[in-house]
Amino acid sequence: MMSSDKARTRAHGTEILRAEGLRKGFPGVQALDGVDLTLRAGEVHVLLGENGAGKSTLIKILSGAYRPDAGRVLVDGQPVEIRGAGDAQRLGIATIYQEFNLVPQLTVAENLSLGRPPRRFGLVDRKRMIEQAEALLDRVGVDVDPRTPVGRLGIARMQMVEIAKALALDARVLIMDEPTAVLTTGEVEKLFAIVRQLRDDGVSIVFITHHLEEIAEIGDRVTVLRDGRSVAEVPAGTPQDELIGVMVGRPIDQQYPRQAAGRGEPLLKVSGLTRTGVFDDVSFEVRAGEVVGVAGLVGAGRTEVARAVFGADSYDAGEVVVRGRRLPKGDVHAAMEAGLGLVPEDRKGQGLVLGADIGENLGLVTMRAATRAGFVDRAGQRGAAAKVAEQLGIRMTGLDQEVRTLSGGNQQKVVIGKWLVADAHVLILDEPTRGIDVGAKVEIYQLVNELTAAGRAVLMISSDLPEILGMSDRILVMARGRLVGELPAAGTTQDDVMALAVTEVEGSRVQ
Repeated sequence: MMSSDKARTRAHGTEILRAEGLRKGFPGVQALDGVDLTLRAGEVHVLLGENGAGKSTLIKILSGAYRPDAGRVLVDGQPVEIRGAGDAQRLGIATIYQEFNLVPQLTVAENLSLGRPPRRFGLVDRKRMIEQAEALLDRVGVDVDPRTPVGRLGIARMQMVEIAKALALDARVLIMDEPTAVLTTGEVEKLFAIVRQLRDDGVSIVFITHHLEEIAEIGDRVTVLRDGRSVAEVPAGTPQDELIGVMVGRPIDQQYPRQAAGRGEPLLKVSGLTRTGVFDDVSFEVRAGEVVGVAGLVGAGRTEVARAVFGADSYDAGEVVVRGRRLPKGDVHAAMEAGLGLVPEDRKGQGLVLGADIGENLGLVTMRAATRAGFVDRAGQRGAAAKVAEQLGIRMTGLDQEVRTLSGGNQQKVVIGKWLVADAHVLILDEPTRGIDVGAKVEIYQLVNELTAAGRAVLMISSDLPEILGMSDRILVMARGRLVGELPAAGTTQDDVMALAVTEVEGSRVQ
């Protein structure tokens, strides 16, 4: 991966970077309140904490996006000022954010040499650019033509291109923010192999994850942040329940606290749903009081079915019935009026109006119903929003706070909350806890319990198999656009689900 000479200059265990007493405040929020962090060559240092604990602010200071109000950063024992991305790059610090820093319209090779392309006689040397890109891609073990526009790549390959870009900068410190959030199990294994190789080559890796089971597998040390402070540094082998207790400041008895409710009448019935080339002959029902999980590999058609059921996309055949009412195709308003709600996997892009405040977002679904003679009942809307915000425990300065300033977990509560304001009877949750810390996850799971106990129905799509097994009553498994099996959650293992998820579907029209 890296030359042996450079590897030798990075003796394992040598301190590369130290942050001391970092403080950073924003209006109404003290994001960091005295954070310390030490990074050593040849280690994977896991950064753990709830949403809003200060992880993002810390890595933005190290990458030059923010400047601290107090404290200092030392590299190789010398105080440094990181005023921007250029300073971070010169110091050997590279960051891979959840939202990739790639230009979709440019090729892989152009992205890898962005801002510093090889030149010959004053012109960009495209042949050498492609050769350099091929060498970098080979290091990370990804088979992709460097002439391919990045926008055509899948998420996993984009992730590898980002790592290759960091290697091009000869990063000494590589910060990875939720790198496994959208990867399949096989893709995660490939990523971990690359991370281990980088560690062996002397790179110091900061690894941020909400998947606690990954920590012991990939980490060496863990620094835990809580409320803007570094509260503990522990070995990566620390038991999960201890990590959770330190992270949230309270014990959590059950990570998946499903409380089964009695099954009632079918609230959602889907029959023969088909969209040529996407999904084929999908049929299922969800009854009052139950959580039905939907599992499957990326590309199995889970999200596409959910969007069709909700009316966001049309379909070619089949029918959707909610509480006895057949819904017209492609009609979101009809779905909402029937009592159907959708929490999309892309909460920022599809679930929220980021420039609006919390109260406005919570009232989005009911605004039409609250309008009389062209005027919106804003007082009634705010009252309902305040009640739901209190019920969900949304951490905020008030309903007037912009939703974009909330942590990921609190943003997700707002997305779910607007359907509580609308009194939805059937809620489709698509990746409901992606990128959310364990404390916020448990709060959302408890909300799911409350919904089903009140006779509501939940259809939950998730790539997190422990979540599917822990929070479902029944599990539907999809493969290549087809529903290939149904399993009871009780007694089912991850291997049972995966055996169905990799099923080859005979005669499938879905490619």
